[in-house]
Amino acid sequence: MFFQHIYDQSLAQGSYLIGCQATGESIVIDAKRDVDTYLDIAKQNGLRITHVAETHIHADFLSGTRELAALTGATTYLSDEGGPDWQYQFAHEGLRDGSIIKVGNLTLEVIHTPGHTPESISFLLRDHPATDEPIMLFTGDFVFVGDIGRPDLLEKAAGLIGTQDIGAHQLFQSLTKFSNLPPYVQVWPGHGAGSACGKALGAVPSTTVGYELIRNWAFRFENDEKGFTDYLLTGQPEPPTYFATMKKLNKVDRPLLTQVPQHPKLTKDQFLSAYQAGAKIIDTRPKIKHATGAIPGSLGIENSRSFSTWVGWLVGYHEQIVLVAGDAQVEDLTRKLMRIGLDNILGYISGVDDLGLTLETRNIIDMDTFRSLLGNADVQVVDVRSATEYAAGHVPGAINLFVGTLADHLDELDRSKQLVIHCQSGARAAIAQSLLAALGFKDVQNFSGGMAEWRRQPMPNATE
Repeated sequence: MFFQHIYDQSLAQGSYLIGCQATGESIVIDAKRDVDTYLDIAKQNGLRITHVAETHIHADFLSGTRELAALTGATTYLSDEGGPDWQYQFAHEGLRDGSIIKVGNLTLEVIHTPGHTPESISFLLRDHPATDEPIMLFTGDFVFVGDIGRPDLLEKAAGLIGTQDIGAHQLFQSLTKFSNLPPYVQVWPGHGAGSACGKALGAVPSTTVGYELIRNWAFRFENDEKGFTDYLLTGQPEPPTYFATMKKLNKVDRPLLTQVPQHPKLTKDQFLSAYQAGAKIIDTRPKIKHATGAIPGSLGIENSRSFSTWVGWLVGYHEQIVLVAGDAQVEDLTRKLMRIGLDNILGYISGVDDLGLTLETRNIIDMDTFRSLLGNADVQVVDVRSATEYAAGHVPGAINLFVGTLADHLDELDRSKQLVIHCQSGARAAIAQSLLAALGFKDVQNFSGGMAEWRRQPMPNATE
């Protein structure tokens, strides 16, 4: 048996290529959209991709299953569970609880594990030349390392009211199926730490059934469904706004993108034409460079692991995009954006100094200045972290407006006062500062040290 875990750090998303080396057949589970990765792995290991499958209709990334099938001729296997509202709307081999997928001498047994979504399934792998006992379970967004999939995304991101309580009940029941598996079975989930698909995902890539029964909080509520549901639905991170679009695009028949696009480097005139026409300018340089010279109206979202998530929060699918990025970074940025379906990229520029524009600067303040402003009646302090982080401790007097939804709460900002923003360690506050500047709030002070620095040296007698 051949096995490889492919992990996308930018979305904390795991996919899998499993092959039978005797026959050369292989299957890819939960493919990301830039599918050349799987083609390269298969070629390097003498395999043909003959099967592609998904654990559920994804909300956090645009699946590459159909692209991979189009390029290889592989058969597509997808869940037919969940009822009429949860069916894929394109041709596929339908799977139900107990279905078997044969990949050479390997088999994958389908287990219907609803809760995160109604159609969610897991795949139980057997390597028959070695043993007829199961060896691996691919859980998608059902069971993670130390956590389980959240059932509230359909309600919070897609607006399907009432689904979170139904999902929590289904999850509680599905956990029994997991508990009944042999404790030695390896568990390979669809996400790791940093994903918004749970609140406490572990950083290690895999686990076992037995270990999760010991350490995963979800198995502490064996006979207490209410306690389980209350804990499950408390403290979940805010789902990015792009999740609703992903949920739709992964379900319907859509145009395919079978290769990574190559975007042009724009001339000054081409850039200015796009800029004047209203293109969204995303400055991916380090935040300090954006702070010392920013194109007016641009969003400063530096190229980090969370780049695509923040762009997905703040940029609409109808908007045309121009990137500010170095030549060597453009392919990486393109891959990150195509993984969430943001394909409307006109091109990029690598610098901002020769455009004939008057650049803006951002006001960054240190701890001493921040302290001097606290308690001033003419100052409003805004914490742009998540509600859960804010509830766990915050600077006295600060209000909480999460950066992802900040534009929807501008009426809570007092334009007559000096605005001071901060986050945990500076990254989100830099994004928020650029967003506010684009929305007309030019004189915003950013305490870039954030809560990390505040906790290291709080004011005397200050309480959170």
